[in-house]
Amino acid sequence: MTDMTQERIPAVLVLADGTTFPGFAFGAQDTVYGEAVFTTAMTGYQETMTDPSYHRQIVVATAPQIGNTGWNDEDNESHDNRIWVAGLVIRDLAKRVSNWRAKRSLEEEMRAQGVTGIYGVDTRSLVRHLRNYGSIAAGIFTGEEAREDVEQLVAKVKDQPSMEGADLAADVSTDTPYVVEAVGEKRFTVVAYDMGIKSATPGHFAKRGIETVVVPANTPFAEIEQYHPDGVFVSNGPGDPATADAMVAVVRDVIAASIPFFGICFGNQILGRALGLETYKMKFGHRGVNVPVKNHVTGRIDITSQNHGFALQAPEGVGPGGTFNTEFGPAVLTHTCLNDGVVEGVALESGMAYSVQYHPESAAGPHDANPLFDQFTDIMQQYRAQ
Repeated sequence: MTDMTQERIPAVLVLADGTTFPGFAFGAQDTVYGEAVFTTAMTGYQETMTDPSYHRQIVVATAPQIGNTGWNDEDNESHDNRIWVAGLVIRDLAKRVSNWRAKRSLEEEMRAQGVTGIYGVDTRSLVRHLRNYGSIAAGIFTGEEAREDVEQLVAKVKDQPSMEGADLAADVSTDTPYVVEAVGEKRFTVVAYDMGIKSATPGHFAKRGIETVVVPANTPFAEIEQYHPDGVFVSNGPGDPATADAMVAVVRDVIAASIPFFGICFGNQILGRALGLETYKMKFGHRGVNVPVKNHVTGRIDITSQNHGFALQAPEGVGPGGTFNTEFGPAVLTHTCLNDGVVEGVALESGMAYSVQYHPESAAGPHDANPLFDQFTDIMQQYRAQ
């Protein structure tokens, strides 16, 4: 394991509005483009960087120092251990790794996977800018390219495709189905649609005696019937949910077949669309591990892990905890964010389909919402007893 590089290679983060933030390159030191977003998490940078939901995003860490715990082989959230962030922006890169689980440094892993970072950035100023003006197209330029005329760099940044309208599930989804076995006695079989699934999710299922068959995004409902699922799950993932018409159709088929459904993050937006709701792009989204959410069914408040830039639009005249009509029966806005009132969960009143915008699997983050996995097993038990 080596310490951070001592060579200071100039780099610059350029936003599409012409704002620039100078610093120094680390990692692969290539030119990268993506949507600049920020996370308020103080821990868990490895889980963040390997979360497929961050595909095509340049992540800004609000924590002042990154890299002190190095990189291990246990905390990756992608199925193939891949880093999915387009780039990483930080204030201070730790000079030494100090953690008993670390196998190598953050910079070593980024170099090995070809991921570019920039350190020495005034991240407080940058995050204030993103909060005021919203997430924005950006690029990281290193070496001689970082010294080019700003107008030329801005033109390159603006030339990248927008996140709004982006259909990215196929980029991150598995190509072929695979199975995550249950731990101990198998109780249920769940088909999980991989829209960018985090490894922790089938891990939570496995601990509850659930065998998970992970299938590619957009797999037709007729093809998953061969697995005789006790339940169907749609995972988190990147991109604009307004493009996911095929998955909306799948979820409608699942509900019509009276098979229990559970969705997380992107899966929440898909269920919402299946129930007739619209989605929209948020100004700067929710990314962090300390977001308060109220469950309007139980009255409980959970501190949650979140990563989303799109959200469900509540029906006109329906407030937190309110009901609205769907062709599958009455539905409820079950959860909202206490910071800004954003819809964080929907469910059919029948209980057969529910979803949340946040991440009950944590990784990283608090475990307040873990019982949502138990709720799924309870529903599947009731469904089997019918």
